[in-house]
Amino acid sequence: MIKQKTYFLVVIMALATTIASAQNQFRRIDTIMKLGKAGYKVLCTNKNEAKNNVSITPVGFANGARDVSFEISGRLLNTEVDDLNNDLFPDLVLYVYSPNEKQMGAVIGITSVNNESIAPIGFPDIANDPKLRVGYVGYDSFMLMEGSLMRKFPVYKVDSVSSVPTGKYRQIQYSVITGERETLKFKAVRSYEFAKQ
Repeated sequence: MIKQKTYFLVVIMALATTIASAQNQFRRIDTIMKLGKAGYKVLCTNKNEAKNNVSITPVGFANGARDVSFEISGRLLNTEVDDLNNDLFPDLVLYVYSPNEKQMGAVIGITSVNNESIAPIGFPDIANDPKLRVGYVGYDSFMLMEGSLMRKFPVYKVDSVSSVPTGKYRQIQYSVITGERETLKFKAVRSYEFAKQ
């Protein structure tokens, strides 16, 4: 009987630690990120697993630049700033993760328009790309590297019943391009697979 109680207590403690760890991954975001003298203040409480409000305040922009607030589905894990379209002004990316255990990620991009206003940068849904979606089930990680956005995830062998990891990862490099009506969007320009060392 004592062994059962001890085992039960250990299981409960392990579960509580796992839940606390998952909660800590999505901490409150309250940061100012700059490239030179201009940048963005980003605020997100990350209190709700399903949806949260994000507020973005331009910093070092002309007086007419307005704050924006919007709701995201999921939680905000991280933010980064870089010049993604080579115009010498700061661009912001927000890494948003869906409220499920597969950690499916998406990117919200914001570009500076001559440090006078901001505009969105579109990000493609991987499900719409017949080549890149093969073996994708989630577990995304993102980072900026020298003006490009990098996305990495494990590749799975997927059939109608289950999904099994292959031991490989796919890395996708996105660049910002000008799309229709002079809007900016991320475009996958390169992808490759590698085995985890």
